[in-house]
Amino acid sequence: MGADGFRAALADARWRIERACLRAGRDPAGVEILPVTKTVSVERLREALSVGLTTFGENRVQEADAKAAALPGASWQMVGHLQSNKTARALELFESIQSVDSVELAERLARLAIDAGRAPYPVFLQVNVDADPAKAGFAPRELTSSIARLAALDGLEVRGLMTVGRLVATPEEARPTFRALRELGEQVRAGDARVGASLSMGMSDDFEIAVEEGATVVRLGRVLFGERPPA
Repeated sequence: MGADGFRAALADARWRIERACLRAGRDPAGVEILPVTKTVSVERLREALSVGLTTFGENRVQEADAKAAALPGASWQMVGHLQSNKTARALELFESIQSVDSVELAERLARLAIDAGRAPYPVFLQVNVDADPAKAGFAPRELTSSIARLAALDGLEVRGLMTVGRLVATPEEARPTFRALRELGEQVRAGDARVGASLSMGMSDDFEIAVEEGATVVRLGRVLFGERPPA
């Protein structure tokens, strides 16, 4: 793709976000692009760094570990499922973890963050809005019943909620998922002001709909880096 290609792809994504914000009456400055780099090579990420993309999202600790060593100018956020035996290394590698999907994981992260002098450590709580058995995350009722316990953890800063949308035929069909996460966020914040207002939702196929429904972080892979190579 080259630096010019990344620059054009990034400009196009920002333009699409601006249009979605205009439709929703939002300020585009309130939407962050998190480039997701699963399977993207270090060489391509160097090109992305050269045009100003410096913070990346990764799904796996092992992949981020290798890339972080090769790209000292980058910072990382975790967006994939975190295994408990990799929690300590994840805390060292990532500036934040967007995929905290259980009370047990939150409590483990909080303890480790305090021990490592990284408290309060920023996290998002992942919600399985659609009760999809293939996806991780709190069920909405589970989250509302646990939120006071989670928000009270001294080692964590709960910045907001995250979800992974369903596979749907058209972007518009994803709207109920994003609307439900926004409404859930409003509900939990009304009950506990310690929970932040950030919403990480929307990916390459549906991010404009997510922005219309209140996303503050969109996780973009293909629209920035092109199709992933075959596994």
